[in-house]
Amino acid sequence: MSTLTVAALQLALGSADEAENIARVSALVEEAAAKGAQVILPPELFSGPYFCTVEDEALFALARPTAEHPSVRAMQALAVGLGVAIPVSFFERDGHHYYNTMAMIGPDGAIMGTYRKSHIPDGPGYEEKYYFRPGNLGFKVWDLFGARLGVGICWDQWYPECARVMALMGAEVLFYPTAIGSEPYDAELDTSRMWRRAMQGHAVSNCMPVVAANRIGAEGAQRFYGHSFIADEWGDLVEHFGSEESGVLMRRLDLGRAAKHRAGMGFFRDRRPQLYGRIAEDI
Repeated sequence: MSTLTVAALQLALGSADEAENIARVSALVEEAAAKGAQVILPPELFSGPYFCTVEDEALFALARPTAEHPSVRAMQALAVGLGVAIPVSFFERDGHHYYNTMAMIGPDGAIMGTYRKSHIPDGPGYEEKYYFRPGNLGFKVWDLFGARLGVGICWDQWYPECARVMALMGAEVLFYPTAIGSEPYDAELDTSRMWRRAMQGHAVSNCMPVVAANRIGAEGAQRFYGHSFIADEWGDLVEHFGSEESGVLMRRLDLGRAAKHRAGMGFFRDRRPQLYGRIAEDI
């Protein structure tokens, strides 16, 4: 398939009622599917408020095994009913271990596999290392609708290595579910421009589209800034929201055109991996 229709969802997810948040996402998934979306991306950890602003051992109770998590089960039912694929971000419990995980749900409703977030932030307002182990599954790509998709999770999106590895694995589109907003240590710092530019850079340097979905709204002292977008293979924003809109971003991506440009730009032809050993060394 030389085209793929993708959607990114942006909405507020601050309700303490898990079922309410999942219902809000479900309504947007249905809207996107009705408009022709094939792959629909909700934001990161969408079943509730972003809980990593504090360190509270009681919050580990939010985690469930993959097949039991309400977000996964709800999106499975939607995927099979609508014939769409949904990368589902959730808090996973695997025995005594906890992960920030994405389950790829295929159009038959099956869990095609999981990816566990590789880069775990630790700072004011984003204290994820308290809750999540670093992912141990490696980067993943997924074959859907005749295309190969790569999915990273939030903090992964700041790392060009993550995007490049997925591209080298054959990814043709990169997806990033996200929860990012204000910085508690600096009220004047707005990272939304940097956030977009980092991923637009991945689109340019790998010559492939990028899709990012973020939440919006105030959750306690933190405000999430949205700015979800779809960028083409040149890094241009072909669809985007601001900081307040709630809804669905849609785009039919021309993957054949992107593949032609990717070959013509020569980024992969001219790579010199024998010179890059320093990248794989600890600082």
